[in-house]
Amino acid sequence: MLEKQPGVLTEFILNHAEALKRWQDRFCDMAGVFACCLGISGESLTEFSGNPSELEVIRKYVTDIRIHNIFKRVTESQLEDQAVEITDIPNLRLAAVAIKKGQILSCVWIVCAIVTDAEYEAEFYHIDPITNFHYQTTESKYYKSLDLLRFSMITIMQLSDSRDEEMQKNASTQMSIKEMEEAFHRAEATTEIVSLLDSDDEINSIMLQVITKVSNYLDISNAFVASVNNENNFMDIVVQWNAIGTAPIFETKEDHDRCWFMNSNKTFAVSSGTAMNAGEREQLDNMGVKAVVSMPIFVNGVIGFYICLTENRKARVWTIDEIKFINDAIRILQSIITKRIQKNSLASSFQSLQAILDNVGSSIYVRDMKTNLLLFANRSLRNYFARELQEGVLEELFEGNVPAKSHSGMYEIHYEARDRWYDLYYTHINWVDGRLVSLCAIYDVTEKKLYQKRIEQQAYTDFLTGLYNRMCCERDLARYIDETQQKGTKGALLYLDLDDFKRINDSLGHQYGDVLLQNVASSLTSIAGIGDSCYRMGGDEFVVIVPPDSYYRIDNILNEIRNVFSTPWYLKDEDYYCTMSMGIVEFPDNGESVSELIKRSDIVMYEAKKGGKNRIARYSDSIGSSSDRRFSLEKGLKSGTYNNFSEFEVYYQPIIKVEGKKTECVGAEALLRWNSDRLGMVPPSEFIPLADYIGLIAPLGDFVIRRACENCRKWNKQSGRDMFVTINLTASQLMQTNILDMIKQNVEENNLKPSNLKLEITESLAINDLERTEKTMLALRNMGVGLVLDDFGDGYSSLNSIRVLPFEMIKISQKFVQNLEEDKYIQRFVHAVNIMAEAAGEELVVEGIETQAQFDILTEEKVKLIQGFYFDRALSESDFAGKYIKPAGTKSKKK
Repeated sequence: MLEKQPGVLTEFILNHAEALKRWQDRFCDMAGVFACCLGISGESLTEFSGNPSELEVIRKYVTDIRIHNIFKRVTESQLEDQAVEITDIPNLRLAAVAIKKGQILSCVWIVCAIVTDAEYEAEFYHIDPITNFHYQTTESKYYKSLDLLRFSMITIMQLSDSRDEEMQKNASTQMSIKEMEEAFHRAEATTEIVSLLDSDDEINSIMLQVITKVSNYLDISNAFVASVNNENNFMDIVVQWNAIGTAPIFETKEDHDRCWFMNSNKTFAVSSGTAMNAGEREQLDNMGVKAVVSMPIFVNGVIGFYICLTENRKARVWTIDEIKFINDAIRILQSIITKRIQKNSLASSFQSLQAILDNVGSSIYVRDMKTNLLLFANRSLRNYFARELQEGVLEELFEGNVPAKSHSGMYEIHYEARDRWYDLYYTHINWVDGRLVSLCAIYDVTEKKLYQKRIEQQAYTDFLTGLYNRMCCERDLARYIDETQQKGTKGALLYLDLDDFKRINDSLGHQYGDVLLQNVASSLTSIAGIGDSCYRMGGDEFVVIVPPDSYYRIDNILNEIRNVFSTPWYLKDEDYYCTMSMGIVEFPDNGESVSELIKRSDIVMYEAKKGGKNRIARYSDSIGSSSDRRFSLEKGLKSGTYNNFSEFEVYYQPIIKVEGKKTECVGAEALLRWNSDRLGMVPPSEFIPLADYIGLIAPLGDFVIRRACENCRKWNKQSGRDMFVTINLTASQLMQTNILDMIKQNVEENNLKPSNLKLEITESLAINDLERTEKTMLALRNMGVGLVLDDFGDGYSSLNSIRVLPFEMIKISQKFVQNLEEDKYIQRFVHAVNIMAEAAGEELVVEGIETQAQFDILTEEKVKLIQGFYFDRALSESDFAGKYIKPAGTKSKKK
């Protein structure tokens, strides 16, 4: 960070704010910029200079916050003392210039400008560029004005540094301020001279302006520029100047005797009273000169001119600061002359220029901007565009789309007649004869364009399905959003996720999963109105954009998508059903940004999936309000899972065996509970579907199996009994390739009898993929692990599953027995299932029993295993152990 302490310059600015503001006004008017000066703490030392009405527009976009931020950027960095930033206006620039002495900050200048030749991508701006301002400049001149500003301020500091330190300490304040005022005026004069670097005036006019400004600053009477002839010792007067009330030194311009003080290749100063011979004194007296400074200007390495500054009115003794100022001014003039000579040298060699342009790798032509006459066409253009030259259509073909007030730039052209692509670079310059012309360079970029299209196709296409990918979706969605906003129309975003795709992918193999994704992609693109707006977002997720011009038939599109997923997919010589869950958002009603719409459509799709899959949901305010909750849950799930499951617990609901009037807890169902540090106790119905959706159900399931096995072993050892524990398996767990190894490892590590562990599998999961399910369950049964058919009666109610699959228990769904007391059909169903289970050698468990009446019905039917709130809710490990795990030799009491 810069050291901030007031220096001499800061003191001067504070004491001479009005003088600084006058200089600032002249600087802004000369440079075509808007500027103000800030102190070392960001306080305003001067207000902005510039046209008031224009400044009012500028300040709408250059806010105090932006000024504060760029001020901090240049004052808090040791590496950056000048910063230039773009703004919301494409051609408005904001700069900060820190004026430092070493690492000590003196002040910061804020400089804004309207840049007439700014290059920008119009698609990134929502505001048009500013034109027709009185104060405006070019990009290069803007940066030069920043350099000029810094130069002026540094000039003041350098002059103040040249003063003796003792004088600054001991002399009066008035003395120091006077010196600072001189430095300020010198900087002002230097600034005016530097501004001539970009002048297009004749060189004689520039010489006259320079000696006028130098003479006015030094308050001398006369000045002239002379060209010398080294062969005959004569000189010609190029320009001369004299103060008001003072006569010019020379009455004619040509063939004057060369002055004796013009014989040095360095600065030569003669003050009043300087010793000289009689001949030298006589020449000065004849010219009326009392003091003179002479300085050479070199042209092509030799002295071409001398600039002479004289005082003819009174005695004058030149100071070191005056000589230094003259040297600085003449060096600037030397630069101007050198630059002009180089320019004229090129202009005088048109043949050389033509030879150069004929051998560049582009087609070039030059057109007079006033007469539209073609002044030059290089060999490449004459060869490749002969017909267009003959027909006189070059300007229409290549410059038809050039903005009216644009002086330079580049854009792309597709020439349909040739089916070729060209890059056109254009600029307005002064031609060799001084005329203002348009120079156009044309590059054939057809091959590059075709290559870019191939690369773009690869970048925007999903390799597997041939659909567009996520990146292309975001690009197209942004375009459609803009279209609906401009035209007042509507569009829709459909987010699809395949239901149970992982089951198909894992059971049939990835190659058949890929075939399914390809078939889905082909079916979607065949639907009218969305053929060009289907995208694969990754995995089994797809997005369909209904463009504004197809929105009128969105209901038909949705019906056709439903039909696609209502029929089976033919995979591996068999039919497989794979449904989808879809979330729908409309734009711009439900969002105006790409990220917002995709996020909301994903949330709605999850709501559809959570509601039972194979569903379509539309975005609403209620769903939107729950999105924060959903993302908090997702974040908490990931954090809790990756943090060694510290927030998760396994609860146990007892399974009671009924024998006559005796009841005994013989087992328990292990149930996962989440007690979040931030969200509190989260219901399983809320977090289990989300965990399954985001891929965390497998590690959470493994955690439940591990904890349940540990506790079952511990409780049986404590009680000397043979209790069992049941655990629910999801589709994701059952399809894990390591499920058998993981179960075996937990059983063996806990020295647990395999029959003490029973895995609950839903009826729908068991028969959806019967071949693979049966294979896995037979392997588990052979291992000795018990299998429970869960939620029987809630799904397919397939009696075949009882017969074919190796279950040892059947659980009737609690939803099915809710009306057990009143519904005779349900009572007969329980009776029938109990008889079938007994005949098949399987035990029946009825869950969800809450009342005495329900319990009495089941005891009449001789149902032996009952589970529900009638006995107990799910309990924590410690509560369950305290209530149901008794020391060996004791039994649970009757209810």
